[in-house]
Amino acid sequence: MVVAVALIDPVGGQSRGGAMFRNWMRLTNDAVLLGFETQHVIGLRLVKLSRGGPAAESEALRMVTEKTTALAEAGMTLARGGSAGKVIRRYRTHVRANKRRLLKS
Repeated sequence: MVVAVALIDPVGGQSRGGAMFRNWMRLTNDAVLLGFETQHVIGLRLVKLSRGGPAAESEALRMVTEKTTALAEAGMTLARGGSAGKVIRRYRTHVRANKRRLLKS
């Protein structure tokens, strides 16, 4: 016989396990989407870099400076008590901005 036990939060009446699961699934979903979106941007950047010229040079420089800035921003977010989910969501906004910019050029 299987017995299911629900962890009830005395204040909100919701299952703690359910809330933890939803949070974990949101983080996982955001991380997976970040991976897919990043791969698309990498492909767009490779096309731009393969064309060569001044635009490719500025894109290569932009990639390096963006990575440095993103690392510092993520570090500050975590140092201020932010979550990994917050960092991932912020990265996704940067990736989407890059995608829009690269699709225009």
